[in-house]
Amino acid sequence: PDILDPAVTRPGRLDQLLYIPLPDLKSRESILKANLKRTPIAADVDINKLATLTDGFSGADLTGLCQRAAKFAIRESIEREEKGKSPLKELSKRHFDLAAKDARRSVPPHVVAAYEEFRRRYKTGSSSDEMPAAAKM
Repeated sequence: PDILDPAVTRPGRLDQLLYIPLPDLKSRESILKANLKRTPIAADVDINKLATLTDGFSGADLTGLCQRAAKFAIRESIEREEKGKSPLKELSKRHFDLAAKDARRSVPPHVVAAYEEFRRRYKTGSSSDEMPAAAKM
């Protein structure tokens, strides 16, 4: 929003503002479940807790977390097979813990604040040509 020319935001140009915030707890749970619907997961995986721990994550961040957990499980399963053991049948909490070590939010808090300020500004119909301070990055 910080690079929009004020002329673009005048009445009649952008009649609707569509802002999709980062997912809330319920949405994060749904996103995690959707990502894992075809993946067997162990009983020790608590989706609600995982959703709580990933506050501020985008849908893509959550998808990446699930993919990394699956990769850890695949690697472990291959190692088990090489040792003559049976392969893993499901993702466990351990795999998510390993994946979470490197997981990062892709949208920093200051960027979220800038978009929130932009949304508030244009929702209220401000006519000032200067962008809000939070949007100046």
